[in-house]
Amino acid sequence: MAKLTRRILIASALLASSGLLLSTRVVDAQNPDSLVGPVTETAEATPAAPLPRLSAPAQSKPAFIKLSPGDLIAVSVDGVSDYRPETRVSQEGVISLPLIGDVAVGGLTTEQAQDEIAKKMRDGNYFRDPHVSVFVKEYASIGISVLGEVSHPGVYPSLGTRRLYDVISAAGGFSARAGKTVTITHRDHPEQPVIVTVDADPARSVDSNVQVFPGDTIMVSKAGLVYVVGDVGRPGGFIMDNNEHITVLQALALAQGVNRSAALGSARIIRKTSGGPKEVPVPLKRMMAAKATDMDMQPEDILFIPGSAAKNIVKRTAESVMQAATGVAIYGVH
Repeated sequence: MAKLTRRILIASALLASSGLLLSTRVVDAQNPDSLVGPVTETAEATPAAPLPRLSAPAQSKPAFIKLSPGDLIAVSVDGVSDYRPETRVSQEGVISLPLIGDVAVGGLTTEQAQDEIAKKMRDGNYFRDPHVSVFVKEYASIGISVLGEVSHPGVYPSLGTRRLYDVISAAGGFSARAGKTVTITHRDHPEQPVIVTVDADPARSVDSNVQVFPGDTIMVSKAGLVYVVGDVGRPGGFIMDNNEHITVLQALALAQGVNRSAALGSARIIRKTSGGPKEVPVPLKRMMAAKATDMDMQPEDILFIPGSAAKNIVKRTAESVMQAATGVAIYGVH
């Protein structure tokens, strides 16, 4: 018996010195209920590592997506089989549950809603320490709406966080008339839209590739247009570079320049104003000679360059002479 007791004491001392034993009790082998030696506690013992937490069951959408009117949710309490109501969030963001009545959950995540419901159950003394689960069975909006200047506007499914450019790419990318600003209206804060400036520089475009969430609305702006009409090479409307400024000479270059018969001294811009159309004189001849500053144009401006009547008469006369000389008159040569 003495030998057995000594062996137990030695083993206990070794375990204690290694920090693996928090408390040691030496027990008589023939009488396990009797305490032979005192309780020995190690001063440098390290606490056991906590057990890893098990992850919660996956939901249909990430937990950070907030509840909003129209969402259908199921509520349950662990250990209470007959308490499993289903309810839809009202337009005021409220659900009605048995026992506790109305609970405001609009704008809360599922975890926050669980805490709020559990608190009401405790406060009403219905349950001592309820473990509440909230599961979203049906989201009123599970997609991201992409509108405006994209190739294929529509609603695109999204069960979690996406990046702005990913969603626009799913919509076919920007259209040829897309502007440089994108307005994002978040489902949780529709009164606070976010305006993102799209940058063509890859180094800076990362900042504009923001997160978007289910229920958000993306509106891609339309680029401004300017028009060049009159005695020019190719009259038409031209897209401003992502709503950035464009000058008269730049617009004229897009229209392939003026014809020889253009009256440069009579050029003007027709601009829309709150009081109606307004004509702005353009010193085009002096601008082309670098004697006047190039003028900025605004979206929807019309640059009008009339033709010179005298030059047109000379031109028509020259054409008649050439036709007669070559035998290619209007009625032809037979």
